[in-house]
Amino acid sequence: MDMRAWLTELSDGPVGLRPLRVRDARAWREVRIRNDAWLSPWEATLPGGPVLDAGTGGYSALARALLRETKHGQSLPWVVTYDGEFAGQLTIGGIVWGSACGGQAGYWVDERFAGRGVIPTALALAVDHSFRSVGLHRIEANIRPENTKSRRVVEKLGFREEGLRRRYLHINGRWCDHLCYAITVEDAPNGILGRWHSVQAQLPAHRGEPQNGH
Repeated sequence: MDMRAWLTELSDGPVGLRPLRVRDARAWREVRIRNDAWLSPWEATLPGGPVLDAGTGGYSALARALLRETKHGQSLPWVVTYDGEFAGQLTIGGIVWGSACGGQAGYWVDERFAGRGVIPTALALAVDHSFRSVGLHRIEANIRPENTKSRRVVEKLGFREEGLRRRYLHINGRWCDHLCYAITVEDAPNGILGRWHSVQAQLPAHRGEPQNGH
């Protein structure tokens, strides 16, 4: 299944999602290097291997791999933007079809944009699109227990906690436990962006946001 037609631009106010592009390498590299201390504690790593290469070559390889997955119906990778500026990345990946029809959300945001509702808005846009247009039934977000800011985001969007996954992902050089959160189409018959707007209206300005989805 080729899902490139579903990898479309989405927006709500200043927050946008646009398809990931190989030519984003320079902007991606600048943001990743500047945010190294902000992101590295939550960075996925390969057992026995290095952390993600922050150079343009590392990004280009990553982008091409994600776009290949998109072509084969396994991934929806977006750039997160704020007022048109590169602000992070969000992917609905690990997509399986058949009797499951589900995927997993992963994301990170530039520290400069933390506290502006960027990631919860982007995640709400991506989930609603994945349910309504792509045809997914369930989306998970697996988050380290100590990443309380990221946990609050998915909880506010209506994701439910489903349990602990022991040593689930290799993060920043070690195997880490993750809490599994999930949401299904039945949980959000009217979408979750409207739910997030209602929550957002009740929040003080400039609360912290998660560094990424792990």
